[in-house]
Amino acid sequence: MKKISKYWLLAAGIVFFMSACDKDNTLGTEDFQEYTPQGRTKYIITATPVGTTGIADYLLTADDVNSGSVSTSGNGKEQDGSYRYYLTHKGRFFSLLYGQGNPGDVTTYRLTQAGKLVLTRFFQAETVQVLAKVQDELLLMKVPRSGNENASFYRIDALKSRVNGEKQVNIVQLAANGERAHFTWATQVGNKVFAPYMSIKGCCGDAFGTAYPDSSWIAVFSYPDLHLEKVIRDNRTSFIGNYFTNGLAVTENGDVYGYSSAAATNSSKYISTKPSAIVRVLQGTTEFDQSYFFNVQEQSGGYRIASQLYLAGNKMLLMMYDKPGAFKGDLKLAMVDLVNKTFEWVKGAPQSINSISAPYNNNTLSDDGKTAFIGLNTPSGNWIYKIDIAAATVSRGMKVEGGTITAITKMIY
Repeated sequence: MKKISKYWLLAAGIVFFMSACDKDNTLGTEDFQEYTPQGRTKYIITATPVGTTGIADYLLTADDVNSGSVSTSGNGKEQDGSYRYYLTHKGRFFSLLYGQGNPGDVTTYRLTQAGKLVLTRFFQAETVQVLAKVQDELLLMKVPRSGNENASFYRIDALKSRVNGEKQVNIVQLAANGERAHFTWATQVGNKVFAPYMSIKGCCGDAFGTAYPDSSWIAVFSYPDLHLEKVIRDNRTSFIGNYFTNGLAVTENGDVYGYSSAAATNSSKYISTKPSAIVRVLQGTTEFDQSYFFNVQEQSGGYRIASQLYLAGNKMLLMMYDKPGAFKGDLKLAMVDLVNKTFEWVKGAPQSINSISAPYNNNTLSDDGKTAFIGLNTPSGNWIYKIDIAAATVSRGMKVEGGTITAITKMIY
């Protein structure tokens, strides 16, 4: 990559730099101006290539993912590193390198009016464990599992790729039980940020172990000043979400639903005594709704929720395993109606699923709210599957060759 210009900005403890690159890979000067999207859709598919080192993913694009195929061979934009995570916000596609504790590169892309995905900004940021879209910003959280008692919150301007503010939160004081609060994710709820956390020891050779396996917590922060307003507590299930996994979903009417895998451990043994379940916070409140409890483990015959993808109309797609804490093995897909507390296994799914595309940044819902897409990697190949929400079925769409699907999202241009 040929660097034409570069300058450094030190702000809020993060070192940022931006640079222009070769013309084929970046927007021309005239394209940096904002333009009114015309309602056209482009899907961004990230796929980890087979048999390579030093390449996290390729960014592939498609106008339609209902059929056909796309390959990593000779296509896409290379994302270096061993692991990356992605976020789409304000017409930008962010590719964040997980730096293994060190600062990681962040590349920002846009679509031109012709539908070409091009790099617009390149900067470095601290490696974070939580990333969320809040108002016009990205909220990034660096959450130490031991040692340092402060989590660092960074507010990033999504349009300008610069720091708008930083906040330190003492996670030992937040837990208030001798352990530390480890945020699993963050979600904008109205004008606040809900941040569920797990209570962990953070020491003693058992950093993620806990003496409190049967409680749920959500820290409520004001925004943008990130003042801790309160902690919502419950003891009907275990902590909400999983490490680096979004446990919350906000429905169209503003109600908030959170799932628990009931997978807390102590000395590497699963010790949760409560079921894997879904709980609720009603719109405009900051308390768990004690009249609502959805025992998904019971309805599924013993399966536990590993992750979720909220779709539309109170319907949520669940990724489930028959063992606590599992993220590989016998993965099954289920559809639940959150309000009516109904459960059904998804029909048409592959018998064996190795992995799925990341649900936290999947925004592929159709305009009419009837369908969405998800990437499923199987022993026989990797496909994007179309989800029929009302029928609770999935069907094969585009095949992705030469790589494992890690994420799929759509952008409007």
